[in-house]
Amino acid sequence: MATDTPAVVELTKENFAQSLDGSPFAVVDFWAPWCGPCRAFAPVFAGAARRHPDLLFAKVNTEEQHELAAHFHIRSIPTLMIFRDNFIVFAQPGALSAGALEDVLAAAHTLDMDAVRREASAQESAATATRA
Repeated sequence: MATDTPAVVELTKENFAQSLDGSPFAVVDFWAPWCGPCRAFAPVFAGAARRHPDLLFAKVNTEEQHELAAHFHIRSIPTLMIFRDNFIVFAQPGALSAGALEDVLAAAHTLDMDAVRREASAQESAATATRA
């Protein structure tokens, strides 16, 4: 399945990091062509991309991008992830309705990223301390 709209970027292991590094807010759909719920979610995702041209909307075909799917522990598709400043701030399997997707985008937009960074740093410090 090709991208549904020019506003949606196809991500591969070759362009994933560069694409996210260049975008402070990215919405990524992990999908596969044979997946019925993925096909049902595609127009919802494309519609959100059209409504939010200021955000990066991207798709990862898990059939072609096994390494990315494994890296992000994708076990079920579709899985939606939202990245803010390269932090995963939302990850959920399953197709969302248009309204639910808009709610998730709004919630991700209002996150205090300084608090997210502090929490990530605290978790990293705790993990390092338990390994020491």
